[in-house]
Amino acid sequence: MPAMSTPAPNPATPDPIRIDCAFDGGNILVHTIAGATATLAIRPDEACDFRQWFHFRVANILGRTLTLRLTGLNESAYPGGWPGYRAVVSEDRQSWRRTETHWDPNEDGGTLTIRHRSPADKGSDLCWFAYFAPYSMEAHHALVSRIAARPGARHRTLGTSLDGQPIDCLTLGEGPMQVWLIARQHPGETMAEWWMEGALDLLTDPADPHGRTLRQRCTLHIVPNANPDGSRRGHLRTNAIGVNLNREWHAPTPERSPEILAIRTAMAATGVGFAMDVHGDEAIAACFLAGFEGIPAATEPQLEGFRRYRAILARRTPDFQTRRGYPPTPPGRGNPGMATNHIAQSFGAVAMTLEMPFKDHDDLPCPEEGWSPRRSMLLARDCLAALVEWLATGEGPAG
Repeated sequence: MPAMSTPAPNPATPDPIRIDCAFDGGNILVHTIAGATATLAIRPDEACDFRQWFHFRVANILGRTLTLRLTGLNESAYPGGWPGYRAVVSEDRQSWRRTETHWDPNEDGGTLTIRHRSPADKGSDLCWFAYFAPYSMEAHHALVSRIAARPGARHRTLGTSLDGQPIDCLTLGEGPMQVWLIARQHPGETMAEWWMEGALDLLTDPADPHGRTLRQRCTLHIVPNANPDGSRRGHLRTNAIGVNLNREWHAPTPERSPEILAIRTAMAATGVGFAMDVHGDEAIAACFLAGFEGIPAATEPQLEGFRRYRAILARRTPDFQTRRGYPPTPPGRGNPGMATNHIAQSFGAVAMTLEMPFKDHDDLPCPEEGWSPRRSMLLARDCLAALVEWLATGEGPAG
């Protein structure tokens, strides 16, 4: 009987791609894979139905055109965020660029189709896709460690999250104006921590005149990531148990929102004169500020301070504008659970929410990167330079 032989692999039929998300900040559900095509869905945040953030890696890609279909997105948190949106892709997890993306609201309950070609001569069999350039908890710890080691920086842990992660705060300066900067209450809004990296680099640069001025005039308390649990779990808007932290400021509890309770307690000990809560907006392809005009105790000096800062920032950088944004909240109708409203109401501070886009920037589009980590970091520098000018032209009511 002749010996049996094993057929040689057919190079014309390579193995299917492999998709994984079991890493820091990962999020995807795999329904089907056939060759280089996959049907996927976004896993919702824990114990709720918020879903928009995705972050996954694809292997076995060399020389192939990937077709990745994310389905059921009419039921995502912000369906208005998909028209005109392009996903980001990276081979080295350092440089993220935009790739071909198509939105069809009528296909499979709303489908975002990502297509990406991986040349055979590129040398990497892996690539990563995400809703925006990720900022992992490992990157967060690297940032905090780097800044805490610089002269004049002081680190403290304000408290711990439900998963036991620290709520890091970095303090700089010795001046009388108490400034609080907070980011990533909504963990999927990773551009907010890229903004924080730009702000911290400026504030700890001994040669930067804006950083030097702010350290003289202000004491700055900076929370780069207010929601570490949601960040690590790959959530869009909530913490470990599905609580939206930016609706908890009126009455945070250790059981639901220890992150906000810790930050609020620290604020009460220092007072607040100026505050910025940094976010990202899924639908609006522009940078803008939202204020506190709806709180019961809003005063004209407070409101004038907000309007003046907004005008300074619009003059300083073409990456910021005032034409597009959220409609003003009617007086007395402001949500007391939101950070900006609570801080303005409780401390008489000039407080604001900064929003940056997940999409490109309509006024100054960048076909290669869209809105990006670099743009977020540069905007932080302009925001702090605007704060220097704001202080020089008349401090806010709590200054």
